[in-house]
Amino acid sequence: MKALKVDHIGIAVKNLDETIKFYQDVLGLELQGSEVVEEQKVKVAFLPVGDTEVELLESTSEDGPIAKFIEKNGEGIQHIAFKVEDIEEAIEYMQSKGMKMIDEKPRYGAGGAKIAFVHPKSSHRVLVELCERK
Repeated sequence: MKALKVDHIGIAVKNLDETIKFYQDVLGLELQGSEVVEEQKVKVAFLPVGDTEVELLESTSEDGPIAKFIEKNGEGIQHIAFKVEDIEEAIEYMQSKGMKMIDEKPRYGAGGAKIAFVHPKSSHRVLVELCERK
């Protein structure tokens, strides 16, 4: 297993529309699109930059993981995602290296990706997402 590239950086925000304005008006990025991922209780906006993208995350529920993250840490970088060729193989590989996985099986992520998270206790306090996109 090898990480192919940084797929995206996930940033937890309180207000998606206000935050998008900063990335568009100040940094000159273009909004590629947005979607709601019901399973994760989150609305996601995608702003490509180079061959990666900024993924803005706004909770759709007070008990969602992004709302909990913001309550504990405030707005900011929530995770970093690495593109992998085969998500199932990547999960097995991480487990063989002693990594604790939040997701032992892939789940649906924004943009049609298959994703799995490595527990921050295994990755030096960084929430790492493994991401397979076709």
